[in-house]
Amino acid sequence: MNQNSDNSHFSNALINWYSNNKRDLPWRNTQDPYIIWISEIILQQTRVAQGVDYFLRFIQRFPDVKSLAEAREEDVLKYWQGLGYYSRARNLHAAAQKIMEIHGGKFPDTFEAILALPGIGDYTASAIASFSFQLPHAVLDGNVLRFLARYFGISSPVDNTKTRQEIKELADSLLDTTHPDNFNQAIMEFGALQCVPKNPNCSECPFENSCLSLANHSVNQIPRKKTKTPPRDRYFYYLCLISNESIFLQKRTQKDIWHNLYELPLVETDEIITISELEQNDFFKNLTNDTTYKLHAISSPIKHQLSHQTIHANFITYLVNSKETQNNIDHFLQVPIKEVNNYPVSRLTEKFFKKHFQEQYIEK
Repeated sequence: MNQNSDNSHFSNALINWYSNNKRDLPWRNTQDPYIIWISEIILQQTRVAQGVDYFLRFIQRFPDVKSLAEAREEDVLKYWQGLGYYSRARNLHAAAQKIMEIHGGKFPDTFEAILALPGIGDYTASAIASFSFQLPHAVLDGNVLRFLARYFGISSPVDNTKTRQEIKELADSLLDTTHPDNFNQAIMEFGALQCVPKNPNCSECPFENSCLSLANHSVNQIPRKKTKTPPRDRYFYYLCLISNESIFLQKRTQKDIWHNLYELPLVETDEIITISELEQNDFFKNLTNDTTYKLHAISSPIKHQLSHQTIHANFITYLVNSKETQNNIDHFLQVPIKEVNNYPVSRLTEKFFKKHFQEQYIEK
């Protein structure tokens, strides 16, 4: 059997599986590149089950490129709240503005032009190009990477640049160029539902007789990844200062994942500290200088896991004298508790607000 016949057999088996097992998802019922773009960015770091509601809410608020481009970044971040990795939202906003400026509001229809947009890499450009414009570009997301590494028995680390390029070339060679949209949807869905990370049901796999890792009894050892550096520990002490049914917020200016989100006054340390040590911290002392304050509540420690760091957060609530606060924390924004939901905050802070200001916190 020649290579073309092998590829045809692979494609037919994959498409047949997809037709019988695909999920009904809202972004699959359109070829609109804007809709597909938003869905792909949301799903980069979010499970489908969680992402659907965020997608529908986001599209309702920003139904097209123009509405997204003209929105305030603060509004975009607010509608992204809870998804994390906020650089995705900032890049969406910047890309929409670039589409309006350079392409006259029309979503670009070539792979190269799509790839040139902020926040779009090879995978996302390939997905949009194939799903919307039927261009022959193979997708390679984590699900596809895992499936092809197992199918071809690739034991080298898949997060190695050389190995990833090898798998990309294999994906390109397998692609059904006459129906790249259907093929790419199928291979992504297959990795998501059938060739799952742990204990896949290989006995019901259409590739049972041709999968090299199954033949070599190495399915659960593939894909392999390089040893990761342990995440860095960070200790956050958020100060929730309550004055006359209001709290104090500041916009985070550091160029990190929470850039331009609002947060409570924050003391960050290299290790766990006591309340006495917190109150001796220079930032705390400057903040509360000549202000009457009373410790009101201490939250249970919250562990918040990010890709390369572990945040150990505590929320410390103080009651402060409303008349005395103006001179000491006037660079913070005083916000009525009932209005805190108008401000984009991290998922970590959002959970605190919902739990401790339940009656006043009105979710949009």
